[in-house]
Amino acid sequence: MAKTDKNNVMVQAGILAAASMIVRIIGLLYRAPLTAIIGDEGNGYYGYAYNIYTIILMVSSYSIPSAISKLIAQKLALGQYRNAQRVFRCALCYSLLVGTGGSLLLLFGAGRLVPPLAVSVLRVFAPTVFLFAILGCLRGYFQARGSMVQTSVSQILEQIANAVVSIGAAWLLMRGASNLGSTVQAQRGAMGSALGTGSGVLIALLFMLWCYLGYRKTAKRQVAEDVTGQADPFGRVFKETILVITPFILSGFILNLTTSLNQTIYADVMIGARHMDQTEVTTLYGIFSNKAVVITNIPISIATAVAAAIIPGISAAYARKNLEETRQRAERAVRITAVIAIPSAAGLIALAKPLTMVMFPQMASLAQASGLLAFLAVTVVFYSISTITNAVLQSIGRMQMPLVSAAAALAVQTIVLEILLRAGNAGVYALVIVSILYAGIIFILNNRFLSRYIGLKHDTGIVFIRPAICAAIMGADARLVYEALAMALCRILDRPYFVNFFALIPSLLIAVVLYFFLMVRSGTMSQQDILQLPKGAKIAAVMHKLQWL
Repeated sequence: MAKTDKNNVMVQAGILAAASMIVRIIGLLYRAPLTAIIGDEGNGYYGYAYNIYTIILMVSSYSIPSAISKLIAQKLALGQYRNAQRVFRCALCYSLLVGTGGSLLLLFGAGRLVPPLAVSVLRVFAPTVFLFAILGCLRGYFQARGSMVQTSVSQILEQIANAVVSIGAAWLLMRGASNLGSTVQAQRGAMGSALGTGSGVLIALLFMLWCYLGYRKTAKRQVAEDVTGQADPFGRVFKETILVITPFILSGFILNLTTSLNQTIYADVMIGARHMDQTEVTTLYGIFSNKAVVITNIPISIATAVAAAIIPGISAAYARKNLEETRQRAERAVRITAVIAIPSAAGLIALAKPLTMVMFPQMASLAQASGLLAFLAVTVVFYSISTITNAVLQSIGRMQMPLVSAAAALAVQTIVLEILLRAGNAGVYALVIVSILYAGIIFILNNRFLSRYIGLKHDTGIVFIRPAICAAIMGADARLVYEALAMALCRILDRPYFVNFFALIPSLLIAVVLYFFLMVRSGTMSQQDILQLPKGAKIAAVMHKLQWL
């Protein structure tokens, strides 16, 4: 694999990862005022509807960008530009069909899919499924060509529109229901938040359509220059497209089925068997799903970005039957992800309460939310690595293996959840325990499959143990710095939120620098690793001046 090619993959992954971080930051910034408007009860109704919406989205269109990216990248690697364009057209036809079906299901079947108070929220989500189906095709089209800029910009625009409309619509709808009671107000607020999701997808779709129209001349020129003579019938291309997309969809479906199933089991047992109040159960679930899970999804989104960036390259290398290059790309992706995920998990554990307070400053649920986050942080490592290994397996044509891993994990975690809820007193923490179990099983099985199919073996010390030691030191230091700063700031500030904020930011910055220093000085990151990062030469030059290298 050429050095320039490695750097291009890193740059594209960096672009997508940066966009993902911006998206997550925007999401957290608007989540705080939105939660203040709709409350934990509103979050609960939104969570019920959102989980079902996500399952339908997974079945219809969510996995389409990755599947199309893999298929088109393989055709492009072999110079089959005409077939690459046909793959896109077939995928678009498929997306329109299933997107329409998914939207109709949410619109007319909402009453059977969610509790009564969440029905109207789910119906607001219905048009979004259709819009996202088209958006997914366009994103996959550009990702296959090694360009993540279009997807990145569309994601940022999507989240900005989502934030603005969610807050505005939630406030207006709740204001209009001010005389109808707190429960109806919470329901209307959740509907406003759902409307924001659809508005964001619409804006992103319009941007991607503009990008595609601008790229059509280049695509036509490539087709005209196709000298392979390959022009497969549309029927064959459509069949191939379906065979590739289906495993992607089923794998994603099981992941989100797990969330919905856990939600249903938790509500049924706690309300039916434990006789807890429905509002209390919904509120606790809202704290778990819309606070703790939302925060842990921030670092996991970086792994998703890396996965999207590596699929075209690994698919192309495998299509050329270059197993060594395939293995090198996979090893590098796992290592990069581990270097990010492990300290992220350590930081979430060490600073769980300060981070939660910054993002969701509702003092009544702060202790509960931060406690859930500290335990749930472990899943960041498992989910992040599993996201990459899923992508590698799919890229090498073993699309059914992530499905096997997810199905096995689902079966085990469902049994354990029932036991924890019915025979124990774990309560909402049972959801955390089975989340760790589910992610851990997928992590183990995926690595076994990759070892079998491409001989992928990790250097455990370099990839996991050394980063974990560095991250543990970093986490302990960050906590000490935070406590010292918070103690000092308490003497000059009487607002707990600002004390927390101004103590947290320096702690995080120091933690990042310390972790990077420890990784280099321990030999876990070499100069060659640094040079292959975006702007790696400049980073290495600074480190030489600091005598770190």
